[in-house]
Amino acid sequence: MRILHLSDTHIERTDAPNKHGVNATDSLRLMLDELRHQRGVDAIVVTGDLADDGAVEAYTTVRGLIGEFAGRMGAPVFYTTGNHDEREAFAKVLGSGHLAVDGSDLAHTAGAERCAVSAVGGWRFVTLDSLVPGEVYGHLGTVQLDWLRGVLSVPAELGTVLAFHHPPIALDISATQPVFGLRNPGELAEAVRGSDVRVVLTGHYHLQLFGLLESVPVWVTPGIVNRIDLTTAPGTERAVRGASASLVELGDGSTGSTGPMFHTFHARDPRAHETVYELDEERTRDLIERLG
Repeated sequence: MRILHLSDTHIERTDAPNKHGVNATDSLRLMLDELRHQRGVDAIVVTGDLADDGAVEAYTTVRGLIGEFAGRMGAPVFYTTGNHDEREAFAKVLGSGHLAVDGSDLAHTAGAERCAVSAVGGWRFVTLDSLVPGEVYGHLGTVQLDWLRGVLSVPAELGTVLAFHHPPIALDISATQPVFGLRNPGELAEAVRGSDVRVVLTGHYHLQLFGLLESVPVWVTPGIVNRIDLTTAPGTERAVRGASASLVELGDGSTGSTGPMFHTFHARDPRAHETVYELDEERTRDLIERLG
């Protein structure tokens, strides 16, 4: 199973630069163009913050650009919500978030939360909804985790890919990650313990990060709109230009097969590494107090 993993497109309602001067639509176009030579792609996963302000127009842009790319790849697309997304607008344009190559809906979502399950080539794809309206951090509620346990109670043919926005891991050298990630990773760990989940795919941090949720590999893919640079002084934060995406290789699911393996692609942006915004220690602390 070969997956292209994208996240944090942050598309605006109009094709114009955002408040930091970055055109998110252009960043997505550039990244997709850089990925056009990839072969053998079985699925595309996009882990949230599709729209910057939850506008229907933004989801329409995302579906059009990624859908056209996925059609050329011959791969279905699995979308999740993020903290910038709006559930009703997401559902209006993307349905369950599980879209076949022809754009038809692969799954059915019951209830307000946008969690869904479908299968590709013997692998089960489960998307969860860690969005907490009005908050930057994420949370998976009891109803959703109970649903997940029910899904995982029957093993898939080859294994399960679990995707959502907020990582259940964090680096303590980041001022914001420990505050703005998934608030209840322990409850998720309990829900997947002993199951056939082979990898957890997330976004949100705008940088690449690997860790384990107990024994389950967790991959955080960098953002499309920008990336976070952790070389700054402790307690500060800097975002820089540059779209990135990931390749996730799970092997064939057989005993002894290699995987999971992860590779990060960086778009050849002539303005890459330019500062998008920079927060000193006081502003970072104020941000955490206000949003965390």
